[in-house]
Amino acid sequence: MHPLRLFRALLLLPLFICSPLAAASAPDVVVSIKPLHSLVTGVMQGVGEPALLISGSQSPHTFTLAPSDVRLVKRAELIVWVGEALETPLAKTIAANSEDAQVIEFMHMQDLERAGLREGGAWEAHEHHHGEMHQQHQEHHSDAREDVHLWLSPLNAGRLVDAVADALAGIDPGNAETYRLNAAGLHERINRLDAELISQLARVKEKPYIVFHDAYQLFEKHYGLNAVGSVVISPGRMPGARRVHEMRERLVQSGAKCIFSEPQFDPGLIGTITEGTAASSGTLDPIGVDLEPGGDAWFQLMRNLANALVECLGD
Repeated sequence: MHPLRLFRALLLLPLFICSPLAAASAPDVVVSIKPLHSLVTGVMQGVGEPALLISGSQSPHTFTLAPSDVRLVKRAELIVWVGEALETPLAKTIAANSEDAQVIEFMHMQDLERAGLREGGAWEAHEHHHGEMHQQHQEHHSDAREDVHLWLSPLNAGRLVDAVADALAGIDPGNAETYRLNAAGLHERINRLDAELISQLARVKEKPYIVFHDAYQLFEKHYGLNAVGSVVISPGRMPGARRVHEMRERLVQSGAKCIFSEPQFDPGLIGTITEGTAASSGTLDPIGVDLEPGGDAWFQLMRNLANALVECLGD
């Protein structure tokens, strides 16, 4: 080879050695729903991107996994989900395909803010029809009586960030420092948002309102809000005429200024309940149905909840 060409080749060699193609690939990470995916994306920033299983308007309770989704689970090194009480169809898939993966099940993490499901009166009684739990879950407490929307607590979001960073540092020690720095940055960002929402929601804290289903307890407890009932027992079980009548009475008796629907359900039901009353209607979305997946999704979801509450309840 001509000496000049050899010199140029030697100059280019480090570029090939350090290129993304030559470098070790990022860990294969699979996440169930958008809010969790958003936080995991933040932890992995600069290293790789996690795969999202449930996007768009699919319900976590009833979604169907495509064969490509099952393959993602099978080759995953880390799986992050809430638990069988939420992503019910995912339980058997994880049990059958995650032998080589670390699994972070949000419902079974320690030191979280939690809330039991409310019952009686405007909250009625909850019924749960979940499949048989696989053996590795039998040693844990039942999730059937607990609010599964754990990501709506900023404290819980921070706990998940730490768990994901620790798991990834163990799987991919070469990028451990990046994961931990990203986690620290996310904590700062979560704290800034929390302070912003505390200030924003302060003026509507005492105002009563009714939600579509009892999905927001952790958000309500954290920010001192005053939900006084839910329209449905669960999103998959629509109310009959008697329940609609009861909710109209509750709306009037409680002085609730607003009643909230959710984006994947017909708002006509809310219109029927509010008809002839002074109450307004709004929309709350606990899972980010219309949000673009990515690192900003959890933060936008939380802001959207606060904005909707203030817009409907504010003077």
